[in-house]
Amino acid sequence: MGSRAVILAGGKGTRLAPYTTVFPKPLMPLGDTPILEIVLRQLAARRFDRATLAVGHLAELMEAFFGDGSKFGIAVDYSREEQPLGTAGPLASIDGLDEPFLVMNGDVLTTLDYRTFLEEHITSGAVASVATKKRSTRIDFGIVQTNEAGDITGYIEKPEHEYRVSMGVYAFSPPALGHIAEGERLDFPDLILRLLAAEARVRAVPFDGYWLDIGRHDDFDRAQEEFEAKRELFLPTGG
Repeated sequence: MGSRAVILAGGKGTRLAPYTTVFPKPLMPLGDTPILEIVLRQLAARRFDRATLAVGHLAELMEAFFGDGSKFGIAVDYSREEQPLGTAGPLASIDGLDEPFLVMNGDVLTTLDYRTFLEEHITSGAVASVATKKRSTRIDFGIVQTNEAGDITGYIEKPEHEYRVSMGVYAFSPPALGHIAEGERLDFPDLILRLLAAEARVRAVPFDGYWLDIGRHDDFDRAQEEFEAKRELFLPTGG
């Protein structure tokens, strides 16, 4: 059985302005390779046979560059949104999602094994799986703890908080689509909350390998350096 991925490639990429004013963010290059080409080649290497690009902003440039996907080793088709539908909303308009499928942002640079991620989702029986990455934030101040009378009850010097963030990579089973109305603007956090409210099982899948969201200038610059230095890590087949 073939596997299908939906890649969200319709955002305006406002955090990378002014580059993305006239250039789609998924076409932003790392070295000489657009980030979305890297993603498509990774999916092809993991035996995904079809990718649907959910496009909107500057869709014509995306379609002109990626075509039918034959040069990247994976069949590519397109789902155009006439008005922004958020991150989850476009799924309601895509035909044929009748088997578990992968959904991901088109600007993610990671070494996550997409095939294993999807297969483990299917085996789990969950309705949704969310790839997560550990992050930490250090507070550069001493935290004073007080009681209602204003007396100090504790003092923590520059604490560091660890938490898990979404990597922008998901696996869904078809029942999840029943929680999205056609033409509705909906983002993934809201969809996940709807699934939880319906008592559906949603998995958080920790990942400790490489991951970077290139949506910000600093992360984009970092990705440029690291992709060039470790190209074979992301494109092991020499793509």
